Amino acid sequence: MVQSLVEEYLEQKLMEAKQYFERAVDCKHTAFDDLYPYMLEHPQFFWYKRYVAWSQLLTIVEICRDCAYAWEVHFTHKQAQYVREKVMSANVLDHWYEAMHNGSHERVG
Repeated sequence: MVQSLVEEYLEQKLMEAKQYFERAVDCKHTAFDDLYPYMLEHPQFFWYKRYVAWSQLLTIVEICRDCAYAWEVHFTHKQAQYVREKVMSANVLDHWYEAMHNGSHERVG
């Protein structure tokens, strides 16, 4: 029972962190915008916002690993590889969404 609750909690936090990162990648509004509204005028703001979201995602994944929770099932193979490598780069931002054969974005979870 307790293990089930822990897994539900980890899944919820993981999915929240993933969605937060994806919103940052897509340049959509996040809570970070509300914290630093004066920064919207600065070009480096969006890179920093993405970095913060990426760091949060990596932290939640590390907690999932520590608890032996299978976090990878909520990501595409390529996304899980990026997370395992830990380094956010332009490549991660440009290729986070794997193109499917019909040209649309593939979102998992």
